[in-house]
Amino acid sequence: MSAGVFAQAAFAATGLGLPAIAPAIRDHFALTLTQTGVVLAAGNFGALATLLLWGVVADAVGERVVISVGQAGTAAALVWAAYASSFGELIAALAVAGGVGAGVNAASGRAVMAWFGEDERGLALGIRQMAVPLGGAVGAVVLPALEQHVSLHASFVGLAGGCCAASAVAAILMRVEPAEDHSVFARPLRDPRVWRICIGSAFYVTTQLSLLGFFVLFLHDRRGISTAVAAAALAVTQVLGGIIRIVVGRWSDRLRMRIVPLRRLALGITASVAVATALLDASAWIIVPALVVAGTFGLSWNGLSFTAAAEAAGRARSGAAIGLQQTFLSGGAIIAPIGFAAVVHHQSWRFAFALAAISPRVGYALLSPLAEPRPCTSRGRRAARGTPD
Repeated sequence: MSAGVFAQAAFAATGLGLPAIAPAIRDHFALTLTQTGVVLAAGNFGALATLLLWGVVADAVGERVVISVGQAGTAAALVWAAYASSFGELIAALAVAGGVGAGVNAASGRAVMAWFGEDERGLALGIRQMAVPLGGAVGAVVLPALEQHVSLHASFVGLAGGCCAASAVAAILMRVEPAEDHSVFARPLRDPRVWRICIGSAFYVTTQLSLLGFFVLFLHDRRGISTAVAAAALAVTQVLGGIIRIVVGRWSDRLRMRIVPLRRLALGITASVAVATALLDASAWIIVPALVVAGTFGLSWNGLSFTAAAEAAGRARSGAAIGLQQTFLSGGAIIAPIGFAAVVHHQSWRFAFALAAISPRVGYALLSPLAEPRPCTSRGRRAARGTPD
C-alpha cells in the first residue's frame, strides 16, 4: 500500500505540480495562454493512448512490474523534458512521460482491490487517491523553489528523481498478486455500468483540472498575486483535497454506497465553483479562500469513482476497469486546460469558471440510473414484516 501511494504521489507531481511553474514555463518558451494549457495537458496525450493497455497488463502480470518499469520510463522522459529546446519538443517529452508512467493509476488501484474487502475499499482507495493531491502539493512547493533558486531545468530533473525513487521502491517493496482470470478483454468493456461511470466522471475531471491548472495563472495574471503565494495556496488546496478524499472514502464505506455520495459531491463542486465565480473580483483575502474551497471540493471525488468502476468490474478485471476509467479522465484532462484557456482568451475568466461550475451537474445526471437504493434499516425491515419493535 505504501509503495503504491509513494509511486502515485511521484507521478501525480508531474501533472499537478506543473501548474505551480506554469508562469515560468510560459515565459521561458514565450507561450500564449492556450499553448500553456496544451503544456499542462500534454501528459494526458500519452496517457490517453496507454492507460487501458496498462490496466490489462496489470491484470495479467501484476502491479510491481507495471509500476517499476513505468516510473523508470517516466523519469527518463522528464530528463528529456528538462532539456527540451522548443514548445513542440517539450510537448513530446511530457506526452511520453504521461504515456509510460500512467500505468501507476490502474496498477496501484488494482492492488488495493486485491488487498481490501468491500467494507474497507472506500477508505483504502481514498488513502491511495490521497497520494494524487499530496504529490501535487509537494510539487507546488518544491518546483517553484527549484525554478527560482536553480533553474527551470532543475524543476523537471527533480520530478525525474522522484519517479526514479518510486520505481525502486515499487520494485523492492510491492507484493505481486496476479489475477485469477487472464482473459484480456473481459467484462469491463462490455459492462454498461462501467462505461456510464467513466463518462460521468469525465465531467467531474474537467472542472477539477480547470481549477487546478489555472489556479496560479489566474491569481498571478488577473489578480497580481505573486507566484510564490499563489503556489502556496495551491499546495494548501492539494493537502485539503487529500484529506477530504480519505474522509469521503470512509463516508462511502459507512453508507455502503459509492454512486450516491459521488453524486452529492457533484452538487458541492458546482455550488463552490459558482460561489468562487461570483467572487472573482473580490478582495484577495476573499477570492483565494473561495478558490481553495472550490479546489478542495473539486479534488474530493476521485476515490469514489475509482472504487465504483473497480467494484462494478470485479477484482480480477479491476485493472482494466480502472484503466478504462482513467482513459476517459485523461480525455477530460486534455479538453479541460485547452478549452478553459481558449474560453478565457475569447470570452473571459468569469465565463470560463462558470462553465466549469456547470460540468459536474452533467455527471450528476449521467450517474443517476446507477444510484444505489438506500439500505433498509433493521427498524424498517421489522415494519415491512409487521413485526413490533
